[in-house]
Amino acid sequence: SCCCLPHGMAPCRLGLQPAICGELCTEPRARHGDITARVVAIGLTFAAWQGVGRSAAVLLQPCSTFKVAAKRVVAPAVLPAAAAALPIADRTWCANKAAWLSRSLPSSATMFAATMVAAAWAARRARGSRHPALMMAKKRSFHGKCYQALRSFSHTAANDSKQRTRTGLAATVQVSEEVNQDSSVLDTASDMAWKVDLLRSVGEECQTEAELKKLVEKKPNFVLYDGFEPSGRMHIAQGVYKTINVNKCTKAGGTFIFWVADWFALMNDKMGGDINKIRTVGEYLIEVWKASGMDMTKVKFLWSSEEISKHAEEYWGHALDIAQRSTLARVKKCCQIMGRKEDSLTAAQILYPIMQCADIFFLRADICQLGVDQRKVNMLARDYCDAAGRKLKPIILSHHMLYGLKKGQAKMSKSDPDSAIFMEDAPEDVQRKLSNAYCPAEAEVAELAADDANEMQLVKDQLKNPCLDYAQYIVFSREGATVEIGGRTFSDFTELKSAFLSGDVKEEELKTCLAAEVNGILEPVRRHFMEDATAKALLEQVKQWKRESLEPTSSITRLQLSPEAAEGRSCVVFAPLPNERVLLGDVLDVAARLRQAPEDSVPLLWLRDWSARTLGCVGGVDERIRAYYNLLLHGLRSFAPDLMERVRVVWQGQAILSDPEPYWTSVINAGRQCSLEDVRKSLSQGEDLESAAQVVASIMHVGDVLALAQKDNALLILDQHGQDGLNQLAAKHLVRCGLPKPMLQTTEAVSLRLQAEGEGSEADTNVSLTDAVSDVSKKIKKAFCEPENVDFCPPLLWVGSFLLPLQGEFMVKRKPDNGG
Repeated sequence: SCCCLPHGMAPCRLGLQPAICGELCTEPRARHGDITARVVAIGLTFAAWQGVGRSAAVLLQPCSTFKVAAKRVVAPAVLPAAAAALPIADRTWCANKAAWLSRSLPSSATMFAATMVAAAWAARRARGSRHPALMMAKKRSFHGKCYQALRSFSHTAANDSKQRTRTGLAATVQVSEEVNQDSSVLDTASDMAWKVDLLRSVGEECQTEAELKKLVEKKPNFVLYDGFEPSGRMHIAQGVYKTINVNKCTKAGGTFIFWVADWFALMNDKMGGDINKIRTVGEYLIEVWKASGMDMTKVKFLWSSEEISKHAEEYWGHALDIAQRSTLARVKKCCQIMGRKEDSLTAAQILYPIMQCADIFFLRADICQLGVDQRKVNMLARDYCDAAGRKLKPIILSHHMLYGLKKGQAKMSKSDPDSAIFMEDAPEDVQRKLSNAYCPAEAEVAELAADDANEMQLVKDQLKNPCLDYAQYIVFSREGATVEIGGRTFSDFTELKSAFLSGDVKEEELKTCLAAEVNGILEPVRRHFMEDATAKALLEQVKQWKRESLEPTSSITRLQLSPEAAEGRSCVVFAPLPNERVLLGDVLDVAARLRQAPEDSVPLLWLRDWSARTLGCVGGVDERIRAYYNLLLHGLRSFAPDLMERVRVVWQGQAILSDPEPYWTSVINAGRQCSLEDVRKSLSQGEDLESAAQVVASIMHVGDVLALAQKDNALLILDQHGQDGLNQLAAKHLVRCGLPKPMLQTTEAVSLRLQAEGEGSEADTNVSLTDAVSDVSKKIKKAFCEPENVDFCPPLLWVGSFLLPLQGEFMVKRKPDNGG
């Protein structure tokens, strides 16, 4: 079976079948000559002969180890391909792999590993290297060891097994020692360049290449991320093309995180709004990627429903901070990711990009590896870093968006079955779709005119030919890919494109070849879902749901407050948003509103700490916000102790964290029903809608009111006059949800300002809880008090609104000289 050995060895003593080594020995020899076949066969032979025992059953494990590793180490190195398609044959990868195997596998595999290093090096040097000068200058001694091992193996192949074993072991030790001694300098400049080139080949654009090079140099185990919403079918771009790109990223050293947006699919009523069905679809999509050849060893799948629930405070902390630091105009530029233009936007469509931006920082992603259509929201993350003073920005690596198969389709569409090849398509479906695909050989005037408005492509393409697009990004993106058309073999896309444009390759020939290649790529996926029981069951379940009409349930999703906070008839006072000072007037105003609560109700004081973070009150710093509200509570308990005994204090943040998923679902659902114009009308008089934070805080208020509302009794909201716009917005949404409309009761705010509006500074004309006695005396002495003017007399207002209610009487004393 090892017939390709240089000295013509007898059939294998161990009974190994020809199939074990045929694909890695005979085929490479036929294509690349005797030297490649020799080193591959030697690696196989020594790995097998050093196995424990002499039975085929015992040898199965080392042979399996060899087959798996050899396909990764040697096969890509010996197959014909351009230099850029030979990443696994790089010396760093081979040397590190050999050193790792030497420590973790038995002696037979250790020998195999060292031999495979030599094999890969010999094959690479025989064909030439991408960086021959650097390679020879920095690794001359390592080359010598490899060739010494090869010569030793070859010359002793005909000797007895003991001699062969001793020679092989000695050579293995030589190579292994050289690898371990030189491990500190394995990542040379050429190694870094290769990794950067491999990563760069994934994207049409990189923001920025300098940052990418620095990342690869400083952090070899970098993290990339992409997200997907489990919503049904997977087209070939998401399946095959994504697999190719992920494998490139992980080969360069990265760990790839897929953010499974099952919670977002739930909010968008996918699969009838059933989270279990959504998760099943997600599991099905993962099976598709496995069958497509995605290397899962450095790929993680994180489910958003689980991760956000477990780390709600961290996740929403990121989201609220991004909202605070982003203008509305900037976020509106991202809204194409939802397929909408800037007009007719809803509040939820402002929140979505903010959440997607939060995903990046929550996952601690170094590289955002998404499509060009997501570029704007990824760039929002970089802009946020500037605003927040973060030095390390996420690198944006935006991959190409494949054209739809029909004319004028800038990208594929899941809603149009004929716009793309889907991973579960039958061979005849692939043939039909590609036969009917748009395939121009010359650019059309109408397409050229539309090109300027096309935001799906960053590289100028006048043809917009989906067939050539498939050839470039699906067929030729694979390592060592070749196609044969009309008796001519093409190993490079540029060559094929030139032949098509010149007429040497006809449209029918191109489509026929393309259909055959695509079907060949999809065949392992089809076979996996036929032979694997788990995958087959998932596919059948998903198909069944597609045939059914899944309608979302009509139940209301909202936060359910604890029984203590929700007992009795609901009556709520929303505390003022924090300021630099806790004014005495604010304390008295809140107390006055709480006193208006009916006797049969339990008044709730709602402290809006998370809304304050969103709006950037007192810098958006949580400690300052909590300090403000604690001072406010201290003032209320000091001036109105009896009243505060029956008041239930609810911190907004604590309520949200008690069950964050239904709360934020209710907020997003409210945002879908509220246009930006609705939000603008809800703002206080004179306030302009300029910040994304204003939008988020507005729909958070709707979520707050939903959490407080009861099914049977209308919620009573006690608020200041002129501040009821947000409550009106919430009331409309409650009516849409079938809940009783809240009753709004407003009062005039208590003003203890010591000067007329516009006169003096705020600090000098208002008394704060933290003012010292001397400060209060100075401010009162400077108060406006015009003789006989009772229409505006701050001292009289203080007496009537504060002092008399607090102590029952007010005595005016004069010096004896003035009458006593």
